[in-house]
Amino acid sequence: MSTYTVQAGDTLSAITASHGVTLGDLLAANPGVVPKDLQLGQVINLRTTHQSLSGTAPSGKIPGSEGGRNGGGGYVQYSGSASNFPSQDQWASYSYLWESNSRLMKFHDSYEEISLIKQAVETVAAESGVDVRAILCIIVQESGGNVRVGSTENGVHNPGLMQSNNGVSFDANNKAGSILQMVRDGASGTRDGDGLKQLLAKYGNYYEAFRGYNSGSVNSADLNDPVGATASYVRDAANRLMGHEWSGM
Repeated sequence: MSTYTVQAGDTLSAITASHGVTLGDLLAANPGVVPKDLQLGQVINLRTTHQSLSGTAPSGKIPGSEGGRNGGGGYVQYSGSASNFPSQDQWASYSYLWESNSRLMKFHDSYEEISLIKQAVETVAAESGVDVRAILCIIVQESGGNVRVGSTENGVHNPGLMQSNNGVSFDANNKAGSILQMVRDGASGTRDGDGLKQLLAKYGNYYEAFRGYNSGSVNSADLNDPVGATASYVRDAANRLMGHEWSGM
């Protein structure tokens, strides 16, 4: 892990911008650092965007981590079949989506936990082949990125960041391991239910996979048909992927 020595006038934001790291990663690598109390000559640990707490990067290419558009704009009332929803090449970039959604996580999670979520999302995307942006947005859709979110019990036990089918919940004694497994459960499935990977293979597109994840079944002609679950689920996910913002998101 490389280091940086604080200079006169430095702020953590300036250091992150000049060294290509996120604020969450920087704080996770420096648990004793107080952002508003940097000292001249203080040595700061640096970590590149895709490094983990152990200093290693996820193996394999991370689907969806390159390219993408600038996000922004308001909520769009997408409807109908998957062809009426934005294509992947229209989605906002992963860097944009991470920065905007990690701000929401700060309402619930520590900087360390946010960094662990990022590492888990990237690791699982590389493992599963699921677009990293889709994993991130479904995490926010299901839990707001709150690692301590409660489980739902509507006939099925749905715990964790992605409210998976009978997967694991957060373990404060094993933060890294439990966060990684919560993301794996949602993206790659559990022994009791499909994840995004299996649903994408089944339906052939992300939007029907999202509906299947939320409802268990899909009306392909109308993805706002809740089929017993949340009517706006797929539309909300599409807006998240586009980097749109709205009240109550």
